[in-house]
Amino acid sequence: QVQLVESGGGLVQPGGSLRLSCAASGTMYRTDDMGWHRQAPGKQRELVADITSAGITNYENPVKGRFAIGRDNIKKTIYLQMNSLKPEDTAVYYCYVQGITTNGRPFTSWGQGTQVTVSS
Repeated sequence: QVQLVESGGGLVQPGGSLRLSCAASGTMYRTDDMGWHRQAPGKQRELVADITSAGITNYENPVKGRFAIGRDNIKKTIYLQMNSLKPEDTAVYYCYVQGITTNGRPFTSWGQGTQVTVSS
């Protein structure tokens, strides 16, 4: 069983920065893609950014040029550096990991979510 623990959310003023972290623990044969989704009140959950095990990154248009995703494969941790934050970035941010269990089965695990609020 794989668990994800997120940290780093909070309240920030427009134009400010936050850094989210997500650490995976448990028994895994392999981790593949990791990334972040977010869900704003009254809206569907949406992809923010993801990163492959080789470090190839992908960003959705609303965050391109402002957010940066990083990964430490040894620590099984991903990060999301969020700069130039806007009120519309306010949401609960969820990290996820996809991989293969020691039984050879694919899995996807999600974190519990961390609140990011951008407001003056």
